[in-house]
Amino acid sequence: MNRKLHVILAWCLALTLSAPIIAALPVAVNGQAVPTLAPMLEGATPAVVNIATEGRVRLPRNPLLEDPFFRHFFNIPNQPLERRTQSLGSGVVVDARRGYVVTNHHVIENAQTITVTLRDGRQLNAKIIGSDPDSDVAVIQIPVDSLTALPLADSDTIKVGDFVVAIGNPFGLGQTVTSGIVSALGRTGLGIEGYENFIQTDASINPGNSGGALVNLKGELVGINTAILAPGGGNVGIGFAIPANMVSQLMAQIVKYGEVRRGQLGVTAQDLTPPLARASGIAADTQGALIAQVNSAAARAGLKVGDVVLAVNDKPVKNSGALRTNIGLLQVGEEVKLDILREGRPMTIKAKIQPGVPRQSRGERMP
Repeated sequence: MNRKLHVILAWCLALTLSAPIIAALPVAVNGQAVPTLAPMLEGATPAVVNIATEGRVRLPRNPLLEDPFFRHFFNIPNQPLERRTQSLGSGVVVDARRGYVVTNHHVIENAQTITVTLRDGRQLNAKIIGSDPDSDVAVIQIPVDSLTALPLADSDTIKVGDFVVAIGNPFGLGQTVTSGIVSALGRTGLGIEGYENFIQTDASINPGNSGGALVNLKGELVGINTAILAPGGGNVGIGFAIPANMVSQLMAQIVKYGEVRRGQLGVTAQDLTPPLARASGIAADTQGALIAQVNSAAARAGLKVGDVVLAVNDKPVKNSGALRTNIGLLQVGEEVKLDILREGRPMTIKAKIQPGVPRQSRGERMP
């Protein structure tokens, strides 16, 4: 081997030995790419935060116990008037420029202090911008300092079977990622919130995930995890998230007013069942909400008892719950377009949203 070849080989060996040795997962096995969510999660997880709150709630008391003479006569000691509360949950940074974090109302309810922990370990104090108990959405604000925000997906384009990932703080363990699919859409009538239009998923959601993110494979926020169906107290693969489009509409009002100024259509509706559809001369498989009562303002807009609402602003209405939720997202004074059936004939009516009466949330949620 000549001297020139020896020099070339020595130079190549020196370059090889001087290069850093990096251990990495294989990008392919048997010629096939190895699927991984890691790149997407690297971008998404910094936007999901852990939330810890402390507060106090006033304890209910029998009026007799307020009487010092009664307590003295029966030798009843003084009892505390308040109870200290603590809560652990999750949140999602949706506006890094202004430091806005979306979470659930029940996560920050009765909170006097709110501590937000970012993925990098930083702990920040938060203040409440506002919340809406009826939909279980709240907005808090943290100091703006190198924050990462999640972009919002168009949740109206989600389909059953789409892959999704839940990110949150279950049981206070710290940030945790689980995956699954969209199991169902437009879930209503569960008695969890006043206004329901849930995305159902089988991604594992547990207590502490409340307020966390449900994201698609692009790393976009498709929903805020809010509740689980847990007859045995644990995860059974049925979790519910508030759709991103609904969250966006509610957040806009909360940021502007500190609350949601919800309106109403001025009607009472019920589900259009196959027997009711047949009795109204409509195809039995028609989905919609049957108007059972109308107030004077709704009547002036042209609505009548027996009308079947099929869509609100071109969004299909499957049942009375969907009608209530769609109307509940609109602001007082806003004009709404209703596609209806009257005696089997399609019609379009425009009406104005009227001031509504606030309704408190009901049912069980995750701690």
